[in-house]
Amino acid sequence: MVLKRNTLVGKNSFKLLIAICLIYFSLVFSSNSKNNLEGTFTDIKILDKISSKNTLIKLKNGELIKFKDLVIKSLKCKNSEFDDNPEITAYIQVTDLTNKNNDEVFVFNGWMFSSSPSIAPFDHPVYDVWLVSCY
Repeated sequence: MVLKRNTLVGKNSFKLLIAICLIYFSLVFSSNSKNNLEGTFTDIKILDKISSKNTLIKLKNGELIKFKDLVIKSLKCKNSEFDDNPEITAYIQVTDLTNKNNDEVFVFNGWMFSSSPSIAPFDHPVYDVWLVSCY
């Protein structure tokens, strides 16, 4: 009696193994590049115009931080993909606690850019806020 080998099963399982490995590595490398671009912490500097003091504040995305009369929340921050001209962007919400008329209105609610803060300016009589880093 002559035994026949089923060689098709071996070839198909090898192709399936290679396909699974390719999918796995593409997912791992795409998630690493996304994690490098999006950060979980945002650093901002606040200038008190009256006392001329700078304060560096570290914000965790999604958490509120109270700084004197301001409540600041960073929702998201991203680093640019290009190393030659780095750009840091962050979505920040700032509420002024001294304004008792409207508690629900933000003094600033939008994207802040590190390279050109004048695109979306933070306008406050006492404080200046600008973006420093995202990590």
